[in-house]
Amino acid sequence: VIGAGPAGLTAAGDLARRGYQVTVFEALHVAGGVLMYGIPEFRLPKAIVQKEIETLKDLGVEIITNFVVGRSDPIDALMDAGYEAVFVGSGAGLPNFMGLPGENLKGVYSANEFLTRINLMKAFREGSPTTVQHPKKTVVVGGGNVAMDAARCARRLGSEVHIVYRRSLEELPARKEEVEHAMEEGIIFDLLCNPVEVLGNDEGWITAVKCVRMELGEPDASGRRRPVVIPGSEFVIDVDCMIMAIGTSPNPLIRSTTEGLEVNRRGCLIVDENEQTSREGVYAGGDAVTGAATVISAMGAGKKAAAAMDAWIQGRTD
Repeated sequence: VIGAGPAGLTAAGDLARRGYQVTVFEALHVAGGVLMYGIPEFRLPKAIVQKEIETLKDLGVEIITNFVVGRSDPIDALMDAGYEAVFVGSGAGLPNFMGLPGENLKGVYSANEFLTRINLMKAFREGSPTTVQHPKKTVVVGGGNVAMDAARCARRLGSEVHIVYRRSLEELPARKEEVEHAMEEGIIFDLLCNPVEVLGNDEGWITAVKCVRMELGEPDASGRRRPVVIPGSEFVIDVDCMIMAIGTSPNPLIRSTTEGLEVNRRGCLIVDENEQTSREGVYAGGDAVTGAATVISAMGAGKKAAAAMDAWIQGRTD
């Protein structure tokens, strides 16, 4: 099993209960995936996640951390080593950016990096080996659940936080209660706005974000009204931190090191109704297949794949 996130851990548990010897390869130093690095402690206490992982270990599941499949060893090498089937649950950890001028300035984070430093590395603690900035004023770009998590984490670091989103409150993709919780904590919503440039100083640090105001036009392909720039509406927000929370994509490492794995235009692995990829014996599920989605859908894919892997292996040995 590649990846110790929700999909991988679910598949591992189900396969172990069916009597298989299961090894999970995890790239980070702690198992749990997005449950550990992406979801803040105030939403999901990490002790609960680790207790569930210990339950899997009690079932006989071996978890090997600091092992990057595709770099430490490719899938083909694992198959050659005797593994009968592989489940890819490597998630969608590659952050998206907008390609704005100044986006590479210091103080500009992806939500992935910001949340990982805080949730997994505990970077907010004094003396942390992986420090994180304690900003005075932060802009979070995006309107999804990850944007709300990043904004609330920045707020807990003592920052004034602005969420910049190009549509209106009605179009925010985050769950309603997540938006309400963010508002209760004093996070400011700058809606119908979009960043166009990141401004910085001579030391290479972000100092401000230039934005434009938007209005909603005709519906686009998604059915939502398309945001249109209002000419001459530029304005500047002075900040010392910017967090980009506009989605993630699957890391290309596995598909680029495994021959015969088909992907779609978004780089997601293509699977059939049984979660099998284009390679026989290689299954996949969760964000590596769907792109960034929910924990519960990833767990469902892990369960479905485990049943299909069991049926396939039993069919080979009959």
